[in-house]
Amino acid sequence: MTDVSAQASEGLAAFAAATMPVFIERIPAMPARLLGRLAVPEEADSHSVGAHRFDRSAGGEPECLTALRALGPLPVERLLGALELVVGRHDWSCAPDLVAGLFRPPDAQYVWMAASGHDSEATSATALLHRLRPGLADRTVALVRELAAHPVIAPLLAVTPAATDEPSIAAEHGAAHLGLAVAVAGAVVHQAAPPMIVDRAAATVGLGVGAAVLLLRDALMPPAYAAALLARIRAEYLLPRHMSGTVTVAEHRFGLAEHELPEQADFAGNGMVAVADGGIVVRTGVAAGMVRVELAVLAEAPDELESGWEEIVEVSWRAAEGRASVMAPDGTGGRGLRRQTPPWPGEYRTRVHARGRDDLDADLESYKLVVWGAPAAPEIAYKLTDQLGHRLRGEPEPARPPEHAYRWIRRSPLSQAATVTVVTGATVEQALRAFGADPDQPESVDDIQRDLSLRRAIDPWITVLDGGDAVLVVEDNGFRGTDAAVLRNASAGGRAASMFWNVNAVTRLSFAEAGQLLAAFEPWGRDEYPPEVAAALAGIDFAELGDRSEKGLVAVARFTGPGITAADLNRIRAAGIGYRITG
Repeated sequence: MTDVSAQASEGLAAFAAATMPVFIERIPAMPARLLGRLAVPEEADSHSVGAHRFDRSAGGEPECLTALRALGPLPVERLLGALELVVGRHDWSCAPDLVAGLFRPPDAQYVWMAASGHDSEATSATALLHRLRPGLADRTVALVRELAAHPVIAPLLAVTPAATDEPSIAAEHGAAHLGLAVAVAGAVVHQAAPPMIVDRAAATVGLGVGAAVLLLRDALMPPAYAAALLARIRAEYLLPRHMSGTVTVAEHRFGLAEHELPEQADFAGNGMVAVADGGIVVRTGVAAGMVRVELAVLAEAPDELESGWEEIVEVSWRAAEGRASVMAPDGTGGRGLRRQTPPWPGEYRTRVHARGRDDLDADLESYKLVVWGAPAAPEIAYKLTDQLGHRLRGEPEPARPPEHAYRWIRRSPLSQAATVTVVTGATVEQALRAFGADPDQPESVDDIQRDLSLRRAIDPWITVLDGGDAVLVVEDNGFRGTDAAVLRNASAGGRAASMFWNVNAVTRLSFAEAGQLLAAFEPWGRDEYPPEVAAALAGIDFAELGDRSEKGLVAVARFTGPGITAADLNRIRAAGIGYRITG
């Protein structure tokens, strides 16, 4: 309710009804559609701007000004350009008194305010008007909301039968409500008579757009909109599609479903996936947190089985409507993973891939769901190797692959790029000299990194740890340990082995003994190796994707005896001492 009298409200309805068409016919279709989709749930339409929700108390400013900023400067500027002239020359004198009871400061009042360079001209004018005439914005919003339900105005807000597709329905819906809001805002601004410092046309458009955003955000969509939206989505839907994101896990579960997940699911059959109404439920290793999920929707079944996964199970499920989402048990999901399956009912197959469920670490756990339309068929378990799945199926747990012991590397500073070299039969001093470093010139790692950063240099440097049985040499984003001469020198009194990896998935595994380089290669598991190296590689499947650097570290440890541990790296970092490569 407002302080405007009933007589004034009736007069305003008549004024707005006569004024609205003047503005509606000049509102461009693009921003009109943008406004018209404000009430569409974000997950329902990639074209929706339902995400324009905002902090209602942002900086203590009026709600409509916050809404105006949330819309962004480009559509607001487009609307100002379209309406500025007609607003400026319109006769606003016929409107009833709308500002009665509002505080009017002295004409000589000065206002200090800062304008953001990202704001549109209309937004800046609206913000200035609010500072000079507090209460005006809220009065405008209240009048627009009240008037939208008036029997004279409500029919003018309805979409005409000529609008049959989604874009035209959204445009008419948005333009009609904006036309109403601008008509009211123009009358209010005219009667408030702000000083010349305020651009009245810009303030009118800004105030009107902000009020329209609030009105349309909560308005019911036209009755024909849902069917038109679905028709558009179906017409624009293309395959294949691939997306990725994260989803919240709760109670060891997330899912792919049309609506919500069931409260209970039975995973005893395959240890990972349960079929539910309108989708599937996936059993996770972590009880709660965020896990990475890839989603692929294909036109037909994939040609090959992907490697690098520990569990792969394929099931059938039926969609009653289509457009299922990757979601948490409470129905929430990440943007980009919502409403992605085909927008039609029918039978679908989903191949679920999982890895890292035994690590009990959300950062190491990931999934891939591959969906395609296909008649219902029996479940297929392609790969069942992790311990969790065995427990859920009531089967004896297998031993974990040795490379899993090195997955901590992914959470360490070495995750992106590093070389780890283990040297036996040498002292720390001998290992440093083999790498071309001076044992008598230790430096703070912080100082080395600061110097390289200031000089924008990439000079090599290393850190070392005396492990008793071996010397551990660690290079953060370095590769000196892959050099054949270095490995020959380092292995002069025993053995040396190194594993290198970088952010581009390039790797190199090297072995040396008694001053001789035995092998150095990109580990793909396809070559013949000397017996000493073959023994270190036995049983390690480098052809299977995933954990490549971890597998390499297993081979290094087998060849040299000791290997790197998380505790070793922590000791190196705690010491904070490095050596520059000078030779």
